[in-house]
Amino acid sequence: MKTKVASSAILLLVMTTSVFAQTAPDAAELTKLLNDFLAGASRNDPAVHERFWADDLIYTRSAGRRVNKAEILHDLRNEPARKPTDPKTIYTAEDIRIQQYGDTAVVAFRLVATTETSDTRHVANLLNSGTFVKRNGKWQVVNWQSTRMPYAEADIKPGAEAVDRLIFDSMRRADVDKLTELTDPNFIWIQGTSQITRQQMLDGVRAGKLKYGKMDSERPSVSVYGGGDTVVVRGSLTSPTATHYTLTLSNQVGGWKAVALHTTN
Repeated sequence: MKTKVASSAILLLVMTTSVFAQTAPDAAELTKLLNDFLAGASRNDPAVHERFWADDLIYTRSAGRRVNKAEILHDLRNEPARKPTDPKTIYTAEDIRIQQYGDTAVVAFRLVATTETSDTRHVANLLNSGTFVKRNGKWQVVNWQSTRMPYAEADIKPGAEAVDRLIFDSMRRADVDKLTELTDPNFIWIQGTSQITRQQMLDGVRAGKLKYGKMDSERPSVSVYGGGDTVVVRGSLTSPTATHYTLTLSNQVGGWKAVALHTTN
């Protein structure tokens, strides 16, 4: 008899949970909250982050870093002011799924991060899921997980080739802003036995001391590693002297960034 009662209780709990998950009575409110947050995040608006995240948040980023609400707000408020020429990333949500369990809800969706510049358009897709808790009539996120989806190789190579061309074109035009946009802060350029940091490269280009000619007519070779996270481009330049180069690019959410360059005559 006790076994039957226990089984009935478990069945009732499962049925009740299933009803909550399927109906999600607050789905419209949670969807609007998510979309409003993504619109604000696209503007780097700290106020929307303050509203969206709970004080006891645990957030695991796609890069493997775990942060809390205070760290997110600190990073936002200490970012350099954006220039009009800086790349702009717009965040939107696709394939939204909501499962609600009383005052707790799980929201899963595909985050689409679209970064556009005057020369390139880069789209990254990430699978995101968040646990929302309703306290004092207000939904907030207590846990968040983000996982970047792999890129198709057919989409990777054209983008990498475009950035490869832009880097050397920017050197010839002495376009320091574009080079800043296309290089990682830890960028290193190896010339023979010398190493040049990103800042040294930018200063040299600005002063007209670092110049490279046109690329060879033959297309560079592109090798893809780590599911599209890293690309190595090998090519050559035709002037002022014949130069061979190897460029390493990192596929970041905001677009390709050069992390290392090796040139040799």
